Amino acid sequence: MVEVREVKTRREQREFLSFPLDLYRGSKFFVPPLYADEKKMFSRNFVYNDCCDWTCWNAYRDGKIAGRIQGIIQRASNEKRKEKRARFCRFDTIDDPEVSRALFGAFEAWALSKGMDTACGPLSFSDLEREGLLVEGFDQPQTFEEQYNAEYYQHHVEALGYAKEVDWTESRIYAPETDEEDLDKLTDFIFRRYKLHFGPSRGTADFLKRYADGIFEILDKSYEGLYGTVPFTEGMKKLMIDNFRIVISPKYTAVILDENERVVCFGFAIPALAPALAGTRGRYTPRTLLRLLRCIRNPKIIDLCLVGVDPEYLNRGVSVAFASAIMHMLRDTGVEYCETNLNLEDNYAILNLWHRFDARQVKRRRAYMKKLS
Repeated sequence: MVEVREVKTRREQREFLSFPLDLYRGSKFFVPPLYADEKKMFSRNFVYNDCCDWTCWNAYRDGKIAGRIQGIIQRASNEKRKEKRARFCRFDTIDDPEVSRALFGAFEAWALSKGMDTACGPLSFSDLEREGLLVEGFDQPQTFEEQYNAEYYQHHVEALGYAKEVDWTESRIYAPETDEEDLDKLTDFIFRRYKLHFGPSRGTADFLKRYADGIFEILDKSYEGLYGTVPFTEGMKKLMIDNFRIVISPKYTAVILDENERVVCFGFAIPALAPALAGTRGRYTPRTLLRLLRCIRNPKIIDLCLVGVDPEYLNRGVSVAFASAIMHMLRDTGVEYCETNLNLEDNYAILNLWHRFDARQVKRRRAYMKKLS
């Protein structure tokens, strides 16, 4: 018998957070989130409480936890798009369709009780968090920024009437053996024509002081029409800066400024943290901290986190300059390759950028949708 309970007690919260860690214990592909970061959502001052309604459920088979799911109503997103959508995320389960059916039944009943007419996901509070169900690349290590799931998840979700809404692809980017064109010269030409230049910085603190506000402004502009995005709040900005401060390095960033020192394009990558966290439970043990420091100081892989271009400059060739910056990152820093993380399959502006490299698609993720009645 399957019993589903809304998560209310501290014990149920611990079960909710620990379930995927136990489910994928020993997996060489699963990379846990930081436990302390996940635990924050159960605090009273959680940053998304001002723009979201949400709750969580655990499923138990014969008294033992067998699955979990979270439901989110992202009010800012619904208001922006004039929709009545409920998002599901943090869905994990044993390979038992009855458990999945019970979890989604609780989620859909909750969504309907809140006046929603559509269910979608996996999508979290914002696109700054893990999203999408893995549907290809089950034999590939995940990045720290994204979630791993077993192949049977897809079959469970689709059997419940959920259909594809969008896909994201993930690729590994290697420096090409030869340049088809001199990117540096082309970059110089574009910069002179539009009076642009790369923004300098003297370290992480200086970088954030100079460019954080401009980067968030570009993010809101360039991501406005993309699937699942929501406007940045001050709390979200602070959360993002706090989460990435330790790993942001000017060495793996590129910021393009106009003649008035205004940010018009940026991209930043971070050292891949997955090698340090794989096989752990996402807790800050001395051993994990040592492995994290090694990854940060001497990365062999970098994860491309965010890319943004002011819409005014989309057709002015600034992507060439960004490609040149990535090329130098790959060739001059000892990095083996770059993981792109999620690229929407119809975001041709970013996908075309990777054609300049030796790009190899390794994973695909999917967001599903179902009309509720």
